[in-house]
Amino acid sequence: MALNRVTQIDDSVPIRNVLISVSDKTGLPSLVAGLRKINPAVRFYSTGGTFAQIQVLLGDEAPGCLHQVSDYTGQPEMQGGLVKTLDFKIYMGLLSETYNQAHRNDLKRTGCIEFDLVVVNLYPFGATVGQSEVTLEGARANIDIGGPTMLRASAKNFLRVASVCDPSDYLWLLEELSAGRGALGLKTRFELAKKTFQHTAAYDTAISGWLSSRSFDPSLPYHFGATP
Repeated sequence: MALNRVTQIDDSVPIRNVLISVSDKTGLPSLVAGLRKINPAVRFYSTGGTFAQIQVLLGDEAPGCLHQVSDYTGQPEMQGGLVKTLDFKIYMGLLSETYNQAHRNDLKRTGCIEFDLVVVNLYPFGATVGQSEVTLEGARANIDIGGPTMLRASAKNFLRVASVCDPSDYLWLLEELSAGRGALGLKTRFELAKKTFQHTAAYDTAISGWLSSRSFDPSLPYHFGATP
């Protein structure tokens, strides 16, 4: 099967559907309020603690603009939140090229929406393994899977989707959106994609480096200890 080769690109993309799931909730109230001010019709799709906080922030307005990812996908979360966003309807909405008629047909056929903005930051693996008493299981549990996957998918499709992985970019993002009357330009989406791939690469490097510091030792719990 031939790879897609895009020949038509939308320079300015209105932000209407936001997929948001953040471990670090710094700046979340300002981001949600800012996005709502710029576009009162914006819709949020979220999970877990992020959904709960946005629900409180929106109050009585939440039912009209805030949606559980599980309600959208039709699939409940796996026990412990292990699987929340790894779903076909999420990734069709992230990777579709809406100027592609076949993709538009697929979106219509499956009832998928196209996500315009992804706001995700990851489980704190680095902070976890920085603790002196961290266990292998504690580290393993803090390896994020869904977060990097959403970020990578949205960054790959920067032709249409904006990916945001750093809370310090929220203010700048809102300024760009305000100047663009609720839309983001291609240059902005490209810059965000570059930062996103740097972020996910650093995250995987941290995981790989820490696991490489472990050695198999049958005398220890879980059979792993620090490599001398």
